[in-house]
Amino acid sequence: MSPAGCPHVNGFKVDNWKQNLRVIYQCFVWSGSAETRKRKAKSCICHMCGAHLNRLHSCLSCVFFGCFTKKHIHEHAKNKRHNLAIDLLYGGIYCFVCQDYIYDKDMEQIAKEEQRKAWKLQGVGEKYSTWEPTKRELELLRHNPKRRKITTNCTIGLRGLINLGNTCFMNCIVQALTHTPLLRDFFLSDRHKCEMQSNSCLVCEMSQLFQEFYSGHRSPHIPFRLLHLVWTHARHLAGYEQQDAHEFLIAALDVLHRHCKDDNGKKANNPNNCNCIIDQIFTGGLQSDVTCQVCHGVSTTIDPFWDISLDLPGSSTPFWPLSPGGDGSTLNGESHLSGATTLTDCLRRFTRPEHLGSSAKIKCSGCHSYQESTKQLTMKKLPIVACFHLKRFEHSAKLRRKIPTYVSFPLELDMTPFMASSKESRMNGQYQQSVDVFNNDNKYSLFAVVNHQGTLESGHYTTFIRQHMDQWFKCDDAVITKASIKDVLDSEGYLLFYHKQFLEYE
Repeated sequence: MSPAGCPHVNGFKVDNWKQNLRVIYQCFVWSGSAETRKRKAKSCICHMCGAHLNRLHSCLSCVFFGCFTKKHIHEHAKNKRHNLAIDLLYGGIYCFVCQDYIYDKDMEQIAKEEQRKAWKLQGVGEKYSTWEPTKRELELLRHNPKRRKITTNCTIGLRGLINLGNTCFMNCIVQALTHTPLLRDFFLSDRHKCEMQSNSCLVCEMSQLFQEFYSGHRSPHIPFRLLHLVWTHARHLAGYEQQDAHEFLIAALDVLHRHCKDDNGKKANNPNNCNCIIDQIFTGGLQSDVTCQVCHGVSTTIDPFWDISLDLPGSSTPFWPLSPGGDGSTLNGESHLSGATTLTDCLRRFTRPEHLGSSAKIKCSGCHSYQESTKQLTMKKLPIVACFHLKRFEHSAKLRRKIPTYVSFPLELDMTPFMASSKESRMNGQYQQSVDVFNNDNKYSLFAVVNHQGTLESGHYTTFIRQHMDQWFKCDDAVITKASIKDVLDSEGYLLFYHKQFLEYE
């Protein structure tokens, strides 16, 4: 992306250029209303090959859509001498003379105005994107001329972490957090105002860590200050023994949450009423419905959560038997290969009604006596980032072991079937199995996977992270290597991080 103004833009800024640009954004880029979205779906095809995909661009000088990947838009620009085109997916302006995406203050203002209008019409926010550079990234790119373009080979934001002695459990979580888009945007925009004693705030250290990751340095970073602060504020993790990555994640979120302040300047002590960045991104609401088996009265409670822990087949906990050919076996695009358990299976088990039995009777407010009941968990509110913890480590009085069961997980996940609203619709006979292609409120994309290799006594943590242009990389402490989607999906999976595809507009 060119940091300086493009000299070829002025040729476009004549007559009704603002209105023409607004029409393109309204109808073919942001498409806020259902009507404009349908028009975009029907109209946006390459005028040379008829394809819908391949990064379509629209010429700004005439009515022409062309593939960027196959260079059909390039051929049009060369033949017609139309120098500017707009990316119909991300809204960026490309100059074929400069051979780069350009920045123009007036055009950016129009783009933002039309995007906000589209958000309000849809009731959603910015589409989740892992490759579009933030303001801080652009600033860093401007100071490093050799890395100005976000290309398919761009590695900005990738950096290894030195293992300080069995600290792979910390390194893998740091990699996942530093590649969480909204968390990245928060820390790179310097929005944290600290009032704690110097060198004791974990939020300040995380802010510095993000600066290090996006500084452009390639050498592995040594996170000794982060480790010291973790030992200080989460003493149960102190020492050089191997710790559990999931336990570290929860401890880190808890300390970050306590060190943040909400918009009113008050300490964030209540997860149910907190506006800190951690709760904005990671906190969801879990609804628990306890139903009396006599009067069918329902008692409902809603509790906040940062992650969802899921039981696996092979554990001592009885697992709900799921038939490979049973109802919902292809939900979320997952398939039961050789009878493999899927993430959807685990979520279906997590949200199924559970009979509590005669030994766990609860006093019913309707019957005014102790009665048997059923309990069912559903999602009342989904977080922006959903973290799924596959319970691979089993600890009991008689048993300590790792459960190696393979769990298939998708790149894209729809949480609609597990919502409390879906349960209520089914109970009222209003539930429809048909899918609304424009309803993206509960859809997620995978962006990080933490894996554990080895045994319970001797193991090692690594992370797959999603980078610019949907590239995947494996982070193994100080070593970072390119990975394929197959490598990611074939991995065992311990912690799965999903990001909402669309954000609610505020």
